[in-house]
Amino acid sequence: MDLDLSGRHALVCGASQGIGRAAAFALAEHGADVTVLARSRELLDALAATLPRRDGQHHDVLVVDLRDRAAVRERVAALAAARPVAILVNNTGGPPGGPAFKAGEQEFLDAFSAHLLAAQALVQSLLPGMRAARYGRIVNVISTSVKEPIRNLGVSNTVRGAMASWAKTLAAELGPDGITVNNVLPGYTKTQRLEQILADRSAATGKSREEVAAAMLATVPAGRFAEPEEIASVIAFLATPAASYVNGINVPVDGGRTLSL
Repeated sequence: MDLDLSGRHALVCGASQGIGRAAAFALAEHGADVTVLARSRELLDALAATLPRRDGQHHDVLVVDLRDRAAVRERVAALAAARPVAILVNNTGGPPGGPAFKAGEQEFLDAFSAHLLAAQALVQSLLPGMRAARYGRIVNVISTSVKEPIRNLGVSNTVRGAMASWAKTLAAELGPDGITVNNVLPGYTKTQRLEQILADRSAATGKSREEVAAAMLATVPAGRFAEPEEIASVIAFLATPAASYVNGINVPVDGGRTLSL
């Protein structure tokens, strides 16, 4: 099984914490040169300095706000011109919670901008290099809500579904170029996002954080929250040559919580 990413350049978005950070480590462990992207240079510099390094392996940082699509296009295109990117990990923090019917127009627009439109800008900037190399891996970190909507995450459910359909469309369009497009659907994972959901549900129900967490875990056959590294392992596999025939799929990594096939 070919899991070696030596000589491949990976761009990991939202890399300063959580699943993005874990994905950067996993890809580096497989030999990839990793550029980590987020808004905080201080966090990125610290991360890049600690990523695994083999002989000749090089890591870098890219500081940009994904909501600024002009800056994304400019800086990512410059990055790809200096060294083509073979692996893109689309990973962005989720929108605030709340029911869909209460969400304002701007909340939907902000979410689509930060997720779908930013991802489109990233792909368009990186696609020439992937096509020239006839190797590309686009992995979108989305949510199990694309299979089963999650209560009180109305805006997130909506934009995640749009991302999944966008990815499925791209998979068919780019497959002939040796480029795969897949979605990883994390379940309840120990990240800041989970802490936000726990706090929101606690505030909405009047229950303690521990009670809310216990109710959530009661729906997970594995009986625990995931570690970010467990999600990152699946991301890394999809980026490798071994996954060359895996294209256009949603991969739940949720301990069995999702009930649909």
